[in-house]
Amino acid sequence: MFSRQALRGLFSVERVASQQPILSYASRACLHQASTTNSSSQNFQATPPEIPPSTSAAAVSIPPSASQTSTSPIPDATQQSTTTSTSDGHFINGIPRTKLPLPPLFDSNLKITKSLADKLPYLYTQRPHYISAHLHDRPYLLTEGDHLRLPFLMPKVKSGDILRFNRASVIGSRDYTLKGSPYIDERMYECRLRVLGVESEPLRIKEKTKRRRRHVQRIKSKHRYTILRVMEVKLKSLEELMEDGAEIIKEGTILEEQGADVIEKKDAPSYLIVFESILSVISISRL
Repeated sequence: MFSRQALRGLFSVERVASQQPILSYASRACLHQASTTNSSSQNFQATPPEIPPSTSAAAVSIPPSASQTSTSPIPDATQQSTTTSTSDGHFINGIPRTKLPLPPLFDSNLKITKSLADKLPYLYTQRPHYISAHLHDRPYLLTEGDHLRLPFLMPKVKSGDILRFNRASVIGSRDYTLKGSPYIDERMYECRLRVLGVESEPLRIKEKTKRRRRHVQRIKSKHRYTILRVMEVKLKSLEELMEDGAEIIKEGTILEEQGADVIEKKDAPSYLIVFESILSVISISRL
């Protein structure tokens, strides 16, 4: 068994022996690098230094058109965006341009038959009017002041927006009815509705399962609907239609394929006719 001092001496000798070649290699590397740098500096001292080109030659080589194009101002994208935003954000009568309805496009003036022009004042004066407006090929019977709940959620509308229904098949009153073929020309009437908001139905839970299975799937649904209020149902008079450029033509000039709007007078119900006949019989018997 060696003592601690003997072991410590052996380890110190091994450390010194292992460190000596590393120091010698490092000194050799430093000497080698110094010698290479001295030789390289001696070789490169003979080469002439690089001469930068003169400013006069550079000015001659650059064409004037290139200098002009480089100094011309380029509009920033921010400036373009601000100009477009200001141009698009104009208001017309306090209403943004994006909220205004698109004007209808018609190739010709409104054409009215002689019989329609004769009966239109009777329908115009007999109020209130009802209208059968169509939305997504579904008719809605409306009068002024009614609340309409659409069977779907109308996209891109907010509460307070005004909508115009421009497709109707029937406009009528108590005794007269204006029928289209299949729709009435939208220049003859105005039907405007206001969006009140959105209404949601109560939560529905439907249980679904398959045969010979214990798992029951519960499906939850809560649909939302758009609520509208009829603000105006207006039938234009004959004078207003003539001011807009309507033309009164004969019956046979309109093509049969195109069809024409017709005003029909409603017949009295059968029970009223029977009641009037009974009253007349009673009055005759009294005489």
